[in-house]
Amino acid sequence: MHTLSAILLATFAGGVLSVVAAAAVALNARVTQIPHFISFAVGALLGAAFLEIVPHAFGSTDDIQGTALTILLALLGFFVLEKLVLWRHCHEELCEAHDPHAVPVPPAPIAAHQHDHGRSGLMIMIGDTFHNFVDGVLIAAAFLADFQVGVVTAVAIIAHEVPSEVSDFVILLHSGYSRRQAFWINLLSSAAMVAGGLIGYLALSVMERWIPTMLAIAAASMLYVAVADLIPGLHKRTGLGQTAQQVGLIAAGVAAIGLTGFLAHG
Repeated sequence: MHTLSAILLATFAGGVLSVVAAAAVALNARVTQIPHFISFAVGALLGAAFLEIVPHAFGSTDDIQGTALTILLALLGFFVLEKLVLWRHCHEELCEAHDPHAVPVPPAPIAAHQHDHGRSGLMIMIGDTFHNFVDGVLIAAAFLADFQVGVVTAVAIIAHEVPSEVSDFVILLHSGYSRRQAFWINLLSSAAMVAGGLIGYLALSVMERWIPTMLAIAAASMLYVAVADLIPGLHKRTGLGQTAQQVGLIAAGVAAIGLTGFLAHG
């Protein structure tokens, strides 16, 4: 098989298969299960960022401080982006932007079916698109080095993607997207893997220099969504049993990423 054909086939399979497998899990969940999946998603995002993406970003650059600065600036950028989305939706409900002298009202507990006007879903898709693109470049680099290495790398990336895509689906549903919208948005984001494979094949030497930056942005999006958008919602359930359940599911999310990474690299 021609190297380019193998790259395109592997990246297409990697994107589509991971999305379909994740959809089979996440989109068949009942509404009452969404809070549990959100806890799992927090763990999966933190695990993906700290166990996979950040170490890979630091390992692929000589400028660790510069890559760390990129993560910091991307976090601030996602804060500004979320503010812009909030301002856009501010006209739909009472908020402080309408009256600078208004006394803030403590928010009521959020039900499982309520959402955040698409904020977390938008940001996680931006970061996931960067991540998928980098995965495509990595697959291209592996196939250009050796065909067998390319196959192993593609299988490893597919294994990594499934738990991450499950968390993406949950975040999109939590963010107010319909099941159909969540599926097609995730599928469109996965197409970035094919683009990364093609561009990596055509201009690998150029793309390799940008890999640490793109990984840093992807890690920042996952960290921001987990810490700024999802974890505050978990604090609305304060019972001891609920807290223990959340901690267990977060740990399960981290373990899922760690286990798939161990099996893939092993």
